[in-house]
Amino acid sequence: MTTEERLDRIEHVTAGLAEESRKEREEDRQLWRDTQRQINELSTRTLQMGDELRHAIDRLAEELRAEARTARAAEQELRDRIAALVSAIGQALPRS
Repeated sequence: MTTEERLDRIEHVTAGLAEESRKEREEDRQLWRDTQRQINELSTRTLQMGDELRHAIDRLAEELRAEARTARAAEQELRDRIAALVSAIGQALPRS
């Protein structure tokens, strides 16, 4: 093999390595872009889920407050009825 053939062979191998390196760099860039996109999508979805959860908690809290008001009103009504019943029983009993 002559010196010229060896230099041609080295240039050929070097060109192949450079092309392989370029392809790997492009693949790495694509992977990086895909990873960034997935991170952004995950971040967006996480924020959406947080908002949805916050709204659900607020809605449940309001429902619980409404049920508590209803329960307090029912309890007061029951107390009033018991008081009226005790008063009526007291008035119906013969006085000694």
